[in-house]
Amino acid sequence: MFATIGYILPEYWRFPGYLSKFLDIKFSEVPNGLSAFSKVPSLGWLQIVGFAGIVELNVYNDQVNDEPGNYGAGFLGLRSIGFMNAGISDPEVRKKKLNAELANGRLAMFAIIGMFFQDGLTGSAWGDWANYTDSPLRAFENELGVQAPVGFWDPAGFTADGSVEDFKRRRATEIKHGRISMLATMGYITPEITGKFPGYLSPSAGLKFADVPNGLAAISKVPAAGWAQILAYMAFCEVSQEQTPGSAAYAGDFGFKVLTSSDPAEKTKKLNAEIANGRLAMMAIIGMFFQDGLTGSAWGDWANYTASPLRAFENELGVQAPWVSGIPPDLPPMEAWRTSSDVAPPRSSTVAFRCWPPWDTSPQRSLANSLATYLHPPV
Repeated sequence: MFATIGYILPEYWRFPGYLSKFLDIKFSEVPNGLSAFSKVPSLGWLQIVGFAGIVELNVYNDQVNDEPGNYGAGFLGLRSIGFMNAGISDPEVRKKKLNAELANGRLAMFAIIGMFFQDGLTGSAWGDWANYTDSPLRAFENELGVQAPVGFWDPAGFTADGSVEDFKRRRATEIKHGRISMLATMGYITPEITGKFPGYLSPSAGLKFADVPNGLAAISKVPAAGWAQILAYMAFCEVSQEQTPGSAAYAGDFGFKVLTSSDPAEKTKKLNAEIANGRLAMMAIIGMFFQDGLTGSAWGDWANYTASPLRAFENELGVQAPWVSGIPPDLPPMEAWRTSSDVAPPRSSTVAFRCWPPWDTSPQRSLANSLATYLHPPV
């Protein structure tokens, strides 16, 4: 947090006068960011290291009540510089402030690393991306899927070598996996909302669609002939069209024109939307698999995962919303209000807010609210 503030503050204000009178170095002459390393004299670094050592060894070296981070320095550490105060007496206020410190510290760790990278790659503390002219990623920054706010984002460095051939192969794989994941995600959600097909999945086996549970449990219910049909259809999709590099199918175009457009700008928008939705669906289906596997049902509550080793730490400082539970405490489990006449369905706004943050005013959220109102009218 100190380092992040130290990066930001000099952009607005610097100390007057000299950093080193002997070397004739003024504070105003020291650049911001990583470039400052070369300007600070050796004696200055010695003072910095000495001060850090004093703080580490003689000031903040004895934790109070064995509480991490509590060195008895009082509110904002003011006791360290002679301002005596009683601290925070209200336990709830103190807990809130300690949680805020942890959250802000986590954010600051990401922020300062991002500033270091931005500085190192662009040549200045607040350098523009356009300054990083040597980036191999520039070969792909105008491709589909490069969208705000992150632009071209490749944290694993797969495109660092600038290989166009490898990029196209990965893009073809990404589109295919995204489409499969979108279908899989809808396959998880649809039976919970609309119900299941009537009749039999397998008349010879006496198996009805209603007998097949949702989620991972369905794997054991589908008969062998059903899996053979699924695999045969997948194989047909794979081999029915030419998919060698350079072909239309390799780029994801299988001639299915329902969602396309004759307007190039509109077509680009829709193709970008497909990639973005496919990425979201890949994350979503993996999350559903984990939720199902750990809780025992497709929409299982976290409370069902009683064997979690994380329960030993769920009441510690730093465990904060929204990660503790994304479901409001007054919302009954989905299965309860969907199937039982004794449990009143939640208000439509509650259903929508399970998926959409309160600050989101997008058309998608409006659609979610409308859908929730249609399926479960307010009571």
